[in-house]
Amino acid sequence: MTSFFRKSRIAGPIAACAASAALIVVLNASPWIIFSPPNHPSRPAAISLQTPPGPESGPCPESGPHGNPSVASGAPEALIPDNPPVEDPVLKDAEISDHSETDNSQDYESSKGIEDATTGKPFQGKHWNSVIGVGGGSGGAFGGRFGGRRNLRAYGGGRLQRYDSDPAEGGVMNTEQYANIKENPFLQSADNPLSTFSIDVDTASYSVMRSHLSGGALPPRDAIRIEELLNYFPYSYEDPLESGPFGVGVEFCGCPWAPSHRIARIGIKAAEVRREDMKPANLVFLVDVSGSMMPQNKLPLLVKALKLLLGELRSEDRVAIAVYAGASGLALQSTACDRKAEIAAALDKLSSGGSTNGGAGIQLAYKVAAENFVPGGVNRVILATDGDFNVGVSSHGELVRLIEEKAKTGMFLTVLGFGRGNYKDSTLESLADKGNGNYAYIDSLLEAKKVLVEQVGGTLVAVAKDVKIQVEFNPACVDEYRLIGYENRLLRKEDFNDDTKDAGEIGSGHTVTALYELVPAGLGGGARVDALKYQNAPRLAPGAYSGEALTVKIRYKKPDGDTSVLMEFPSVDSWTPFAQASCDLRFACAVASFGMLLRESEHKGASSFDSVLVLALECAGRDPGGYRAEFARLVERAREIAGTAGKRTD
Repeated sequence: MTSFFRKSRIAGPIAACAASAALIVVLNASPWIIFSPPNHPSRPAAISLQTPPGPESGPCPESGPHGNPSVASGAPEALIPDNPPVEDPVLKDAEISDHSETDNSQDYESSKGIEDATTGKPFQGKHWNSVIGVGGGSGGAFGGRFGGRRNLRAYGGGRLQRYDSDPAEGGVMNTEQYANIKENPFLQSADNPLSTFSIDVDTASYSVMRSHLSGGALPPRDAIRIEELLNYFPYSYEDPLESGPFGVGVEFCGCPWAPSHRIARIGIKAAEVRREDMKPANLVFLVDVSGSMMPQNKLPLLVKALKLLLGELRSEDRVAIAVYAGASGLALQSTACDRKAEIAAALDKLSSGGSTNGGAGIQLAYKVAAENFVPGGVNRVILATDGDFNVGVSSHGELVRLIEEKAKTGMFLTVLGFGRGNYKDSTLESLADKGNGNYAYIDSLLEAKKVLVEQVGGTLVAVAKDVKIQVEFNPACVDEYRLIGYENRLLRKEDFNDDTKDAGEIGSGHTVTALYELVPAGLGGGARVDALKYQNAPRLAPGAYSGEALTVKIRYKKPDGDTSVLMEFPSVDSWTPFAQASCDLRFACAVASFGMLLRESEHKGASSFDSVLVLALECAGRDPGGYRAEFARLVERAREIAGTAGKRTD
């Protein structure tokens, strides 16, 4: 059966492709590219839009200072039809050849020694990936320049998908997905005294934002989760208490973007587990080797990143490598880390090709983790992918339920995202949240070093799980409040005391920051609804006159526990001016202000890129790793982009 790829409204000539497998048919001025692989009629070809790397287009994961782009606007992306081949092989102890991301010819791979996880039988013969490039800008497989936004449809498996591609971005199709975020509104403390949410230590949004800015565009609004921008940075918070796994502090100051308002910052610092005290680790690297992982900023960068993590593991730790494309299989059985050369060699053999059966891969990874479970140890699946699940158990609900079930057995999940163009941020964030784990986006080797070397304890070792925060506001001191960020982590007030409700985890040495914008008593906007007919306004309790502005309550469970522990921290606002606040709090306000600007928030007030930049430079302070200095550079970059065309990727 042949496969079809249709290109509509092409504003420019199309040169004939040299590949003999392609045939161009022109119908009503709309060309059809019809191709079928020789001697393999049962498997559809992989379709790829590619722009040959030029001086500014090729991905370079290792270039520049921390956070410099590993993805350029002209980086190629692969599009794989949705129908899985019946005989899609699995990598198992196989010699797999490397793919060239600019190769537009048909590529045949030997499958000798590869096992199909579905049948358990060796796969005989050959499988192939046919790649046809359509160039944007100058060059490309067909050459020429195409003007205007193009609508492209890829046909596969009887399903129709629509992709948009902007020639100004190198002709790369963009099917990225980010969950819609509706910003938290101001709430009246008299009517809504309790604010409840789950803790979050993910940092992926910051790296995604950096990747877009480095590529010359403002990030999509929904890619900006302000809590993840805040939590990207380390802060000097209170040390953990002897009675609990973390320390908690509250600080108040004036609000820089709304001078009549106040800021309350909740800062949490987790206990740090020393390397020598860490329990043995049972890790399963679950690697996406589908065709979409071919570019240098995906699978090749992924392999380098996992090798960095491998270097941090001890001889008593164990690693297995599971892979998935159209099917799933083992590239390496669980192996002790005193054989790191063998593990590294297995990583080097990985190569991309095929469709993406993510659900089957996750099921296999948890099966392997269960077979090698270490009681009391670190049992974790590390999923490394662009999140483009399109075969098998691929619906959001099915994947979330699968991850939740496995998390209850003591096997946690870390998610590492890679690449651009077809990146599925919304899926990966949900999986990490439900899998008692964390989520990071790797856009360079330096980011991989931060997540998998410098913060390896926090990435792998949880010191508390199901951590919930509930803040009670005193109406005598606070008229209104607004939680900045954490929109997709909100909980009902009843969930706080319900130990069956899942919440976030905090890892060794992690810091967590939450900011509230407060409207002091007497400055509120007045009643937002009419007075009630059947009840009077509630009378304040004696505690309202204590001077406390709020009380922070935290519930958490031990990593292997099922019953939560409660901590309480009443706090008084001493009316510190913004200029006299701690360096950490002022820097956090700069980050939050920047996030609101990128989101074009209705609450951004007097925020500007200039004011954010001044704050970022003033509050750099002690900056190990140079993360705050890098933030200042990103603010400058965003100001430059917004001040010119204001180009945005959504």
